[in-house]
Amino acid sequence: MDVWVGSETGLLKGVSVQRKQAVNFSLSSSGRLSRDQEVRCLCWYGPVEAQILVGAVDGIVRTFDVDKGAVTSTQRCGEPADGCFTGLGTLGSSLITCTEKGTVRVWDQEKDQPRTELRAGDQVHRMRVNPFLPHTVATGGRENPLKIWDLEKPLKPVFCAKNLRDTWLDLRQPHWIRDLVFTPKGQVLTCTAYHQVHLYDPLTPRRRPVLETVFGEAPLTALCLFDHTVAVASAQGQVALMDLRKLQVCGALRGVTGSVRSLTQHPSLPLIASCSLDRHLRIHSLTDRRLQHKVYLKSRLNCLLMSSSDPNAAASPLRVKEEEEEDEVWDCMESVHERGVQDEGAQEESAQDEGAQDGERPTLEDSNVVKDINVHVKDDGAHKDMHEAESAHKATAKPKRRTNSKKEQKPKRRKKGQD
Repeated sequence: MDVWVGSETGLLKGVSVQRKQAVNFSLSSSGRLSRDQEVRCLCWYGPVEAQILVGAVDGIVRTFDVDKGAVTSTQRCGEPADGCFTGLGTLGSSLITCTEKGTVRVWDQEKDQPRTELRAGDQVHRMRVNPFLPHTVATGGRENPLKIWDLEKPLKPVFCAKNLRDTWLDLRQPHWIRDLVFTPKGQVLTCTAYHQVHLYDPLTPRRRPVLETVFGEAPLTALCLFDHTVAVASAQGQVALMDLRKLQVCGALRGVTGSVRSLTQHPSLPLIASCSLDRHLRIHSLTDRRLQHKVYLKSRLNCLLMSSSDPNAAASPLRVKEEEEEDEVWDCMESVHERGVQDEGAQEESAQDEGAQDGERPTLEDSNVVKDINVHVKDDGAHKDMHEAESAHKATAKPKRRTNSKKEQKPKRRKKGQD
């Protein structure tokens, strides 16, 4: 599978974009679909990409085995009262979770109590793990500024952003972080519900954004980064490409029609995948900005995860295998012409054997001649019978009376005055 997508109905969908096919995997033991098991977060468990961590609304993190196609283990990492998962990650063999209430926990395997717990404030909408420093996480939400935490020292955040500057009317600017991502240099890029994009640098003493820009008029919902290109998506289906060095719009990705829920980049190729409320999965190329793949997945989508395989070459080995199997099947089948020749030869051999055993018995050719003679005799008899029947019918039939049309014609009546 090239892309894994989580839906609102509690299904994990494995998508092969080359074939435009999706396989649904149920996360419940009973196999029933329920919105109580809505998938909110996905992440890889380990560098091998053999297992996926699935965070659902019910507060349970399930470990899904890609090869087996089934859930292998479950762990309760929160209660429904804590809110939905807003972030999911790994730290070695441990799990990192964050809920809407702002509780960040580190869980060891098969343990009911978290190893580390910290409070990041209420209404947290996104938590991300720094891929370059796995023990560092960042949180942000509605009226909850950007905070960077060191899980080894959870008592106090390493960085806490200040409020934005007031407007020229001395009015306070509201703040609502919807998504964030780490850069290779340790900076943090955020997008807000007020169509703003901010770049923070924790290494400088400045706690306000070092770069900021505005895109569109709709709330920004998702964000991803590939090299120096930033992809930003909005609630109106707009996806813009920005240059990270200047935060200037340098292009756009066309074709999205619904509110974008998630954006993710390919680990090594210049590809970006997006899922939106129009129930489509789309993959765009960053080189020419064209839509390469589009798959309809029938349900509303929340999050997605891309594997390291090449989507454009994933189905070629399977297609060659199918062609080889088809050729083998046709080679094993017997042609109609060969079968007819074999049947005729078998009939001739059987006729010769019977003739050798009984000299008076006619051969196959003699039997055919006899059949032809019988047919001709029958045809002559039938023709003779038909001729006799016609002659008898003529003899018994009454002759038609011939009338003279001139004699039987009634005289015309003369009009008065002609006499």
